[in-house]
Amino acid sequence: MPLKRELPPLFGDFDVGSVEVFGGISTFAHLPYGRCLSDPSLTYDIAVVGVPFDTGTSYRPGARFGPSGIREGSRRTIVAGSYNVPLKTDPYASGLTLVDCGDIPVTPFDNDKAMDQIYQGYLSLLDRSSPTFNSRNAQTTFFPRLLTLGGDHTIVLPILRALYEYHGRPVSVIHFDSHIDTWKPFRFKDRQDPNLNHGTYFYFAAKEGLLTKNENIHVGIRSKIQSPADYVDDAELGFHLIEAQCIDDIGTQGIINRIKETVGDNYVYLSLDIDVLDPSFAPATGTPETGGFTTRELRRIIQGLEGLNLVGADVVEVAPAYDTNAQLTAMAAADVMFDIMSLMSKHSLN
Repeated sequence: MPLKRELPPLFGDFDVGSVEVFGGISTFAHLPYGRCLSDPSLTYDIAVVGVPFDTGTSYRPGARFGPSGIREGSRRTIVAGSYNVPLKTDPYASGLTLVDCGDIPVTPFDNDKAMDQIYQGYLSLLDRSSPTFNSRNAQTTFFPRLLTLGGDHTIVLPILRALYEYHGRPVSVIHFDSHIDTWKPFRFKDRQDPNLNHGTYFYFAAKEGLLTKNENIHVGIRSKIQSPADYVDDAELGFHLIEAQCIDDIGTQGIINRIKETVGDNYVYLSLDIDVLDPSFAPATGTPETGGFTTRELRRIIQGLEGLNLVGADVVEVAPAYDTNAQLTAMAAADVMFDIMSLMSKHSLN
């Protein structure tokens, strides 16, 4: 049934279900908005948060507008019509407390400061109780899980730092991307300081002990590299690798199986660069690479990850300025994030 609301007398008994899709203030999938950062009393089971940062990009900037773009792309997901058919669930009907917490304020002028702002903001949002899961099992304290809208991929480093600080243990990462993002940060001979950007953050994460040993995986890789030594370095940092072309040989189910075998029952963080999709499906990104997944293939793989212990997830590198008028990239990013939300709503952590 369409969603009913009480309206002023001028409108009478008017059904707003149809206009809700394009009317009102944009939150992700029309979730209620909460001022979570300024009100520590707010609790939730799953929260969406934006991180409008893109000064770690190496090619095309613009992902600072990604959070607002993905929210716009999610307008067609409404409360009265959110049943996820492949996953057989409706997050809105799960009894969970779902909220859009808005964006973490991030400076565009000082990357070190921005990393600290993201870390402090994410840790603040994570350090809440999960009201619904707690009420279902009084013997266990469940923490909320955050879905992050990027922003460029650099934001994952402070997020992983916050997760490690909160849980006291490393997580396994499932990384969907066309690039490995474990490049050594000492690429410029005239620089002595390590270069943190959206292609080196996993190098720092591995060196800081934020990741499990040899239980992390890249999916969809297809970019050019400097030499085969880059893959050797990547493996030494604890990553397995599935190239995009592997889908032709093992299919989506083969990729799903490899992912699950790699991360097992660990706490898992899922990080998805929208450029894992082919540019024909997602043109609005900073470093596009041809030969990627279709949107259908990517969503099938995501939906196949049911049952994993997801402690958090992100969709990053959406740069709306390069999108088509049809918002192809924004809609793809929003639908993928909704699939991840559906996975989380079906399963608490083991």
